[in-house]
Amino acid sequence: MFLIKIKSLKINYTNHSHLSFDLWLTLIKSNPEFKSKRNLLFKDFFDVDTTIEKVNDVVRYYDALCNNINERTGLNIDTYEIYYLILSALNVNINDYDTTKLELFYKETELLFLKYKPELLYDNIPQLFKEITQQEKTINLLSNTAFIKGNTLRKILSHYELDSFFKFQIYSDEVGLSKPNNEIFQMVFNQANEIKPITKKGILHVGDNIVADYNGAINFGFDAHLLKL
Repeated sequence: MFLIKIKSLKINYTNHSHLSFDLWLTLIKSNPEFKSKRNLLFKDFFDVDTTIEKVNDVVRYYDALCNNINERTGLNIDTYEIYYLILSALNVNINDYDTTKLELFYKETELLFLKYKPELLYDNIPQLFKEITQQEKTINLLSNTAFIKGNTLRKILSHYELDSFFKFQIYSDEVGLSKPNNEIFQMVFNQANEIKPITKKGILHVGDNIVADYNGAINFGFDAHLLKL
């Protein structure tokens, strides 16, 4: 029997030839310094006339709200749309900022994100992926996004030398769909079958979110493992 060991966690993937992994709070967690510095940058960049505490509260609220909406609709709210919602809630006239300005802010945010990189949740992830792929099993990444786009997250996976383990990566901002939408799991199934013929039950999706990851995968027909941190 083959077991994945993640610290004290064990996942039995004996009967699976392809594994799909969520990203946030499954493989990585946010650097504790990043969000506070990002919010301060937001306040300064857009000349927001309020306290940083208020900015923190509004950003946190819309982060959770948009994530919830994405899970309910199965679609994806664009990063710049989230910016506009936050700016409006902070009494900033959104007509003063076109998307070119938002793109400049995102580029500065990305630099900050790459300076204060997310941290791997488990030290043995590279070894874990190596063990899986050495058994001729394949791996993909399937992640919902919000403030940080898939293109930026790819850079993080490259930094940790994990990108080469993934046969493909799917991000909600790039496909316009979010977990638990059946259509995004269908994308996983289609791309996995381009590698080798496989049934839905031959795929195990691993994630931390009971709605997006566990229920989404099970409802589509995959097997699933819910991580409990």
